Amino acid sequence: MRNYEIMFIVKPTLAEEEIRKVAENFEKILTSKGAKITNFKEMGQRELAYEIKKFKNGYYFLINAEADNDEAIKEFDRLALISGDVIRHLITKIED
Repeated sequence: MRNYEIMFIVKPTLAEEEIRKVAENFEKILTSKGAKITNFKEMGQRELAYEIKKFKNGYYFLINAEADNDEAIKEFDRLALISGDVIRHLITKIED
C-alpha cells in the first residue's frame, strides 16, 4: 500500500452546502477507484498566502489515503485540474 496526503482548496464563493458537496465528490472519486480514506479533515476557511485565481481565501480540505496503485490518485488529479470549484490542490506521496 502507498500512502498519500492530498490537500485541496475550494473557492470561497460557493455556499456551505456546495463546498461540502465538492469535498464529498472528490472523496467518492478516490474510493470508487480503490483508494482507502484513512483521514478526512475539513480545515475550514483560511486566508491564502498569496492570491490564487483572484481569490484571497479558500476552504481547505486534507485527505490521507492508501492505495495499491496510483489510478485513484491520477483520477483525482485529473478531475481537480478540470474542476472550476478547486482553486489549488497538492498530492504528496508519503514514504514509509
